[in-house]
Amino acid sequence: MQHLDGDLKGLKTSDRKALERTYRRRVAPDQVVSPELARHLTEISRRIGRQVGVLLARDGSVRNVVVGDAGQLSLPDVGRLRGGVGRFRGLRLVHTHLKGEPLSADDLNDLALLRLDLVAMVEVLGDGLPGRVELAHLAPFPELEAEVLAAGEDGAGSEAATEERAAADPFVRLVAPDVHRLDFDFEATIRALEEEFRRVAGSSARTGRERALVVGVQADDDHFAETLELVRSARVEIAGTSRQRRAQVHPRTVVGRGKLQAIVLESMRRGATVAIFDIDLKPAQARAFEDATGLKAVDRTQLILDVFAQRAKSRDGKLQVELAQLKYSLPRLTQKDAGLSRLAGGIGGRGPGETVVEIGRRRIRDRIAALEKQIESLSKQRDLRRSRRRKEAVPVLSIVGYTNAGKSTLLNAMTGAEVAAADRLFMTLDPTSRRLRFPREGEVVITDTVGFLSDLPPDLVTAFRATLEELADADLLLHVVDAADPRLEAKLQAVETLLAELGVADLPRLNVFNKSDLVAPPVMAELLRRHHGIAVSAAERRGIAELVSAAEEALGRDEPLLPDYGATAETPSS
Repeated sequence: MQHLDGDLKGLKTSDRKALERTYRRRVAPDQVVSPELARHLTEISRRIGRQVGVLLARDGSVRNVVVGDAGQLSLPDVGRLRGGVGRFRGLRLVHTHLKGEPLSADDLNDLALLRLDLVAMVEVLGDGLPGRVELAHLAPFPELEAEVLAAGEDGAGSEAATEERAAADPFVRLVAPDVHRLDFDFEATIRALEEEFRRVAGSSARTGRERALVVGVQADDDHFAETLELVRSARVEIAGTSRQRRAQVHPRTVVGRGKLQAIVLESMRRGATVAIFDIDLKPAQARAFEDATGLKAVDRTQLILDVFAQRAKSRDGKLQVELAQLKYSLPRLTQKDAGLSRLAGGIGGRGPGETVVEIGRRRIRDRIAALEKQIESLSKQRDLRRSRRRKEAVPVLSIVGYTNAGKSTLLNAMTGAEVAAADRLFMTLDPTSRRLRFPREGEVVITDTVGFLSDLPPDLVTAFRATLEELADADLLLHVVDAADPRLEAKLQAVETLLAELGVADLPRLNVFNKSDLVAPPVMAELLRRHHGIAVSAAERRGIAELVSAAEEALGRDEPLLPDYGATAETPSS
């Protein structure tokens, strides 16, 4: 007996059997629906007073029979998407409307979110015969192809393009007075439609990298801009952006149903397979979003972890990143896949045993414990090295600052080293130490550290605490600030907050305002006045001698050199 979906309460046995007989019917590949199937559905719908629908496969077979109520029907789980850019579900929905009302918002949402081939409504007339037919399918908007290319692979200008598309009707609609006069070649149309979606999406997919839509749900433009920088640092191609400013995120799917529809449509047109959010998601939210859209959901912490994983080169760095990744993934391990629901009991499967998910969680916890032991061992080795330096009485300068402020470039300028430096976030993940000789006398060790970030994920702070604890033995902190950054005050305060969390806020400090060549002299002078710093351009090798002299003088002071932020700095923007 074939399975029926939907609201089956109160149905007579004869009605159930009539619905089950629907599975015997077939539709020609070029037809949306045959007159015979349309009449079969409307007669049953009229008799039971409910909407009735079928999901038809491309070969014309009936995959599902669904029963709703008088005003709507809810579709069952239709399984995974067919693979490939621009591919549709391979299913079309044909259902009845008792009052002949047009396709509803729910119908169109199902069309978009489930990526159905097509949705069609057949009116039920008073005598139970089929009346007017209305259908809709997705529109690829090929006329906007030039604009898609103009947006560029970094996503610049793509937010306006996304809003323009969302404002337009994303559906092609067709109405016929009855099923006999429905002039629509389904097979040819869906083949051409998929090809057009592939062409439009593929026209900007030239790099072979993973393509993502970046979704913003925070009102802060600077925060969203930083998310875009993180995406570029992760070497992910930005296919487009989508923003929804909400007082509170949707508790289940992060964004509302209308925005979900827009995201799905845009992902199809841009060839995107990932949605990257500018906030952290709860595990249930990520799963609900993925189930609703078919896109992989990546939140801010996961994005940062991915960047860190790409940058880690040393054994320390790789262990710390793996630890943070495992702590992040542990609460997200679920029984979503059917294969994870089987039991792993004793011989022959006796007893409840452990589910595969439970085994996975136990193994992750075991690995976390092992990693923490290894990191603790490496921390002790660093303690020994620091102890030797203290015995040798070699002063230590530690370079700290917000990511991409130019710390590695400054280290290279001061010591002649060739540490990798680039205009990307978190280029330095593993600490790098070099010797520096002062002009007058003595040597110091100068260390470059991992860059800071506002709202750095707690697991990352914990994982890298062993590395950052070396800051506690620094004799002087060089706090590098990007003088040309419009968010200078907020980033400066973010670094101060993290230094306080690490317990090193009381160490002597010298503010170094880098990229001074990009700042007007009066503005630079005001910054130095407020924050008592040194202006340099590490890239141009300007101000380096003055910085070395100031650092040597600071190390010779009897009193700690600390900026008075409460008295001199403006209140940072959040």
